[in-house]
Amino acid sequence: MLPHMRYSVFKVLRDGLTSNRHLTPAWRDAAPKPHYDIVIVGGGGHGLATAYYLAKVHGLTNIAVVEKGWIGGGNAGRNTTIFRSNYLLPGNEPFYEWSMKLWEGLEQELNYNVMVSQSGIINLIHSDAQRDAYARRGNAMLLNGAGAKLLSREDVRQRLPFLDFDNARFPIKGGLQQPRAGTARHDAVVWGYARAASALGVDIIQNCEVKDFLFEDGHIAGVKTTRGDIKAGKTALAVAGSTSRLTGKLGFKLPVESYVLQAFISEGLKPFMHGACTFGAGHFYFSQSDKGELVFGGDIDGYNSYAQRGNLPVVEDVFEGGAALLPFLPRLRYLRQWAGVCDMSMDGSPIICTGPVPGLYLNTAWNYGGFKATPASGWCFAHTIAKDEPHPLTKAYEIDRFRTGHLIDEKGVGAQPNLH
Repeated sequence: MLPHMRYSVFKVLRDGLTSNRHLTPAWRDAAPKPHYDIVIVGGGGHGLATAYYLAKVHGLTNIAVVEKGWIGGGNAGRNTTIFRSNYLLPGNEPFYEWSMKLWEGLEQELNYNVMVSQSGIINLIHSDAQRDAYARRGNAMLLNGAGAKLLSREDVRQRLPFLDFDNARFPIKGGLQQPRAGTARHDAVVWGYARAASALGVDIIQNCEVKDFLFEDGHIAGVKTTRGDIKAGKTALAVAGSTSRLTGKLGFKLPVESYVLQAFISEGLKPFMHGACTFGAGHFYFSQSDKGELVFGGDIDGYNSYAQRGNLPVVEDVFEGGAALLPFLPRLRYLRQWAGVCDMSMDGSPIICTGPVPGLYLNTAWNYGGFKATPASGWCFAHTIAKDEPHPLTKAYEIDRFRTGHLIDEKGVGAQPNLH
């Protein structure tokens, strides 16, 4: 990054004393060029992180990131901001632990305040069998250096005294804690990667929707967009729940289905909790933002959709799960709700690989885990694009696993995308 673009306390003081007259845009709002070495479709966290690491790590800068709306207007700005690496299976835990390590140094790496707060996460235990399962997961985390603590009922009560510990149906018996987990401001992550990538020469092109693909001699040679054709040596897709819409134009179907995932924000409250928490007897997770709002979510809507809005039965289900855990929840006012389109795979784990058509690269199927995977997804996808081979951490995420049977079913529910 050029010295005059670096943020520092001295620059903040200078701008404050000069009425911000020296402020410049954080990134270039570029117009498309006729040809790039690489075009990345999708201006969310994954696409921008990929562009940044291609430029920073691999020295490739003739890159365009094309986004149909504004950057961060999709799933990157429609999540509950939690990152963690508390996985069990060997195909997942090393990858998410690498993502955790990148999160821990991200603000210094990007020279941007993405508000990383490593306040921890607690997965609640409600039965003896669940305690055994969480002990096993905690051991897997420890073996991969992720860190984990198995908490007793009193340990949890000390940290989260406001929970309903004696609920007749779902008594709280303990928890599994990952102290290094935390939250980050989702849109700031997008802005930070955009600024850093732009400073390295990447073109970020907004309001540029991909309508189709260009072909030459059986290879994908670029994209047709609402702002004209853009030729490229390599075309990479990082468009989350819209992946199947674009691959449908190429005549093949992925083992991925799109569902809507809702999230909610309450009125501001005095600080009452530190870190995030998940309900072990239902799908409900929550944290408190820096502004005091309760940020929470639950299950996806149970039918396929590309709409960025949810339905009322799932709203009811989320609030029912929350009320079983938080007795005060029904008394709060709720300010807003939003929804993102999740790309749910048949085994609940992501896909990062070269595509079935020459010149195409796929980054999809992040299910519920897209935000926390952002840094490692960009790092590993950049490697795949630059080297035309899988990164060692994502070799298990090849699409061929659905043919060979080497699935990574973290939740153990089988080939039912809506249940992962």
